[in-house]
Amino acid sequence: QVQLVESGGGSVQADESLRLSCAVSGTIFTRPTMGWYRQATGKQRELVATVTSGGDTTYADSVKGRFTITRDNAKKTVYLQMNSLKPEDTAVYYCNARFLNGYDAWGQGTQVTVSS
Repeated sequence: QVQLVESGGGSVQADESLRLSCAVSGTIFTRPTMGWYRQATGKQRELVATVTSGGDTTYADSVKGRFTITRDNAKKTVYLQMNSLKPEDTAVYYCNARFLNGYDAWGQGTQVTVSS
């Protein structure tokens, strides 16, 4: 069974930084595309960033230039470095593993709160 455990959320002021981590177990880490999604109160879950097994990345327009997604295959961990945070980045952030057969695994989420 695939398990994803996020950490690193918290409360910060605008323009500060946070780094989220997602530790993966129960699968061969190099296979899935890993991603971060977020869901703000009253809104739908949205894509933040993804990184493929080959290291290709994609970002939501709203975070380009501020957020960086990386993966450490040896540690079976994916990271989201978030710089220049804005109040509109406030949300619960979820780690995702997407496999080629269509299977999706999700973490429990970690809260990020940015105050102005």
